[in-house]
This record gives sequence, structure tokens and C-alpha cells, in this order.
Amino acid sequence: MYSYKTYNKISSIGKKKWDLCAKNSNPFLSYTFLNNIEESKSIGPGTSWLANYLCIFDKKEIIAVAPMYIKLDSQGEYVFDHTWANAYYNAGGKYYPKLQISVPFTPVTGNRILIKDSIALEKKNEVTNYFAKIIINITENNFSSAHITFCTKQESIALNKNTFLTRIGEQFHWKNDNYLNFNDFLNSLTSRKRKSISKERKYIKEKNIEIILKSGKEIEDVDWDYMYDFYINTSEKKWGNAYLNKDFFKLLKKNFSNKILIIFAKESGETIAAAMHIMGNKSLYGRYWGSIKNIKYLHFELCYYQAIEWAIVNKYKFVEGGAQGPHKIQRGYLAAKTYSSHYIANINFRNAIKDFLNKEKEIINNDIQTINQEFTPFKKN
Repeated sequence: MYSYKTYNKISSIGKKKWDLCAKNSNPFLSYTFLNNIEESKSIGPGTSWLANYLCIFDKKEIIAVAPMYIKLDSQGEYVFDHTWANAYYNAGGKYYPKLQISVPFTPVTGNRILIKDSIALEKKNEVTNYFAKIIINITENNFSSAHITFCTKQESIALNKNTFLTRIGEQFHWKNDNYLNFNDFLNSLTSRKRKSISKERKYIKEKNIEIILKSGKEIEDVDWDYMYDFYINTSEKKWGNAYLNKDFFKLLKKNFSNKILIIFAKESGETIAAAMHIMGNKSLYGRYWGSIKNIKYLHFELCYYQAIEWAIVNKYKFVEGGAQGPHKIQRGYLAAKTYSSHYIANINFRNAIKDFLNKEKEIINNDIQTINQEFTPFKKN
């Protein structure tokens, strides 16, 4: 009934056909965002991400798409499998290239099998199973493994039924419990956490640091220059190199600025720091941050407190601050599960990975339960 085809340029599929499948649920899965990564040459020849977008057809109609890439290493994925690669290599195998179904450099959960809304639920299940068979077939014939990272829980369950292995991860998200304002949020915290946040915000205020929020057309050319420089500065400190180049930021300015919120910090008129967030339908996603001055608590103010305040005012349900960050707990964020699905072609290696994931799952589940129950920053009922 179905057929598929892969494309090494998303433009070969086209914006209208891609977005009909991606819908408008997640800005990172939109044609524009993915095309910006590609057009800026942040991925492609000369990098470790080679586009291989997947389309599923019902007769001649595209009914589903997936952001699929051939990966030559494990950089920029945020679900770390370096130890798997080393073990595979030590056993005499060749781990790379591998298949990766994800948004490059973006640890944000969302559907990875993007199916048109007009497709009936029963048929969507058929398409998901067909997708699983495609990935297994491609992997068996060409690659060591396939990795569908930061997929939804529902997708991971469906793929698990098709011999994919499920991996549980952990992030920290802030949830808007219908707060009236930032003080209302503070009042939901324990006395100790409330005083700590108030102290940090007071410190920034007394330093006479000006906080400016800009979005859409309010963001000027010079603001984008600042944001890129801050991003490069942070990337070089953390990873030694930046995944995204200046052309990517230019494209954001050109065709994606309506989804962007940048929070700037100025000292004596000089822009000293900025945090860039991307606006979804219900979630505000923290993405890039940087500073030219090491000012205590400034990172927390721009990346967390200002984001929370904005989300409350604009009635957003969540703030997702990206990967890592147990320090977010005392600032009102709670631990949340993330999911990924993995197909390992070699059955012996698959069984070894399965055993590892079962043990890892138990550790992460216990960690999340402990954080959210015993170390919660919120008052206990």
C-alpha cells in the first residue's frame, strides 16, 4: 500500500508538503527551521550530518515525513552513545555511519514520524509500523544502527513493539501552574528556595543591569550580531567548536524571527549578555546563551527567571531549558523523562545494549522520583 523515498535536500520535498505533515506543533520540526540548518551549511558535506529526509507515500500522496540524517560521528545529538561506538569498534565492528532521526543540535522532544492530520488514527498506526520496517530495512542493509532521539513517549512505545530499544533520559522543565505573576510562582516554593531566588534577582537589580526583551521585528541587526557572538563564545568554552554558523543566525533573522525571543542584559549602556528562546505553541524553549562578563546570577536571570516571567504573562504552559542542568531544580524546574528509540542491527550487540538500557532506566526512574518527591523546590501539601 505504501512506498517511500529519501531526499538529500528538504527543498526537494517542498515547504507546503513538509509542513502539512509537521503541522505547527513544534517550531524545530518546521520546514523553515530545518531548511535554515541545511541552507546555512551547518549540516551537509564537510560536516558529520548528511541529510537524507524520509517521505512516505500513499500512492502518489506524501502522507508522512521524517527528519533523517546519515551520521558520521555522535556529535550534536545529546543522547550520548560514544560508549556504544567504542564497544562496537573494540568488537571489530564499524559503528559509523549510522542513521539519525532527530533535529540536529536540538534536544527538544517532538514527533519524529510526522504524519498528516487528515490521516485516520488506524492508518496512522499502519504508517508508524511501516516507518519502523523502513528504518530496520535501511539499517540492516547499510548501517550499524538507527537512533530516533527525543521522540514522544507514544512513538517509543510503538517502535518498541517493532524490536526498537527504548532509552529513557532526563531533562528539567518548568510548568506553569496557572500562576498570576512571578510572585505567585515564588509563593509556591519552599521558604528557602523563595529567599534564594529573591536574593539572586535582587543582586542583579542592585547592579543596575538593564534587562531588555525583544521578539520578532523588534530584534535589530546589531542584536543578531550580539547573539551570534555570545553563542560562539559559549560554544567554544563548552565544546571547543560551534555547531551553527553565522549564516544560520542570518536566516533566523530573515524568516524565523517571529518565533524568537531574545533577552538582553546591558550594563552602562553596553550589551553584556543575551539568552535566545524559541516560542512554540505551549512551550518556551531556551536555546542559546552567552556573556562577555562573569556576573554572578546573570545566567539564571536571563535563562530562567525572565523566561518564567514571560511564560506566566503570555500564559505558556512550559519552559524547557534544554539538556542537563540539575541546578535548575532549586529554581522551580522539575525532572521530566525524555525518550529515544534505537535499532541495533547486530543481534548480539542489540541484546547487550538492551541489558544496559534496562539498568540505566531503573537508575533514571529512581533519580526522577527522588528529585521530584524528596528534593522538590515546591511546598509539600
